[in-house]
Amino acid sequence: MALEYTGDDGFVASMPQLLHVRANSSYDNIIWSTWFTQNSEESVVSTPGDNSAVVAVNGGGIFGIPERFGTLFHADVNRFCEIGFTGLFAGKVTEREVHDVLKGELHDGTEIPVYRFVEFKRGVGKLPRRYAVILDFETARDACNGYQPFEELKNHPMMIIRAGGVEEEAKHSDCARNRHQTSVMGTLHPFNAIGPEQTQTRVPVLAENDGYVDSEEEDGHLFGYDSEYGMGGDSSIHDTSMINVARYVDVALRDASTSLQNLPF
Repeated sequence: MALEYTGDDGFVASMPQLLHVRANSSYDNIIWSTWFTQNSEESVVSTPGDNSAVVAVNGGGIFGIPERFGTLFHADVNRFCEIGFTGLFAGKVTEREVHDVLKGELHDGTEIPVYRFVEFKRGVGKLPRRYAVILDFETARDACNGYQPFEELKNHPMMIIRAGGVEEEAKHSDCARNRHQTSVMGTLHPFNAIGPEQTQTRVPVLAENDGYVDSEEEDGHLFGYDSEYGMGGDSSIHDTSMINVARYVDVALRDASTSLQNLPF
C-alpha cells in the first residue's frame, strides 16, 4: 500500500532519511511524536569464504517489494521452510537472495552500491537513495545493545549505519539528547541473541513518543505513544517482528491545490 501511494516518482522513506528529517525538524513535528517503520532492513548472511555478516539495505532490499512479504506470510510454518519465519519472527531468506543482495542486485532489477563498513564510516560523498552496507557479524554482535550514552552512540556501528554516516548520526544524537534532556538512548539489535547460521532479515523500527517523555527508564514498558526506546531491532521487541503492523512515511509528488488532506476543517 505504501509503495502504491508514492507513485512513479515517489519513494518510501528509509531509516537514514527519517533520522535526517528529525535532525532538521522542530520538536513539535509529528516525526518526533510517534513511531515509524521504514524502508530499511538488516539481514544476517553468510558471505563467500564462510564469513558471517550483517547486511543493511536502505531504500528497499530483499523485502523491498510487497510480493516478498506475501511469500513470507503465506509460507509453511514448518521450521524447515527456508522462506518462512524464524522462531523469533524474523524473515528467513534464501541463499540466492543473499547472493544477489551481496552483489547489489535486487528483485526489481535495480542495482545498488554495496559498501564495506570501514569504507562507509570514512564517508561516501553523496549517498544514493538505495544502497547496502556490510558489517562483520562479530562486530555487530559485540556492539552495545540497550540504553547507551549519546556520545557512545556516535561511534556505535549500527547507529552509524542506521543514520547514514558518522556526521549524520552525531547530528541526530545531539537533537535527540536535547529534546529529552537525558543522557542515554536505546539502540537495540538481535545479533547477540541469534546465531549467524540462519540467514534472516528484520526491519528495525524508529520509536518516539507524544510529549517529550524521556528514554532513561530501561525497565519500563516499550510500547505506545508515551514510551520511547530509540531504535528497535531487538528480537524481543514486538514492533520489530516481521509479522506486525507498520507505519511508513511516503514521499510523493502531489498537487496541493487538489488535495483534501490539509483543508481547515
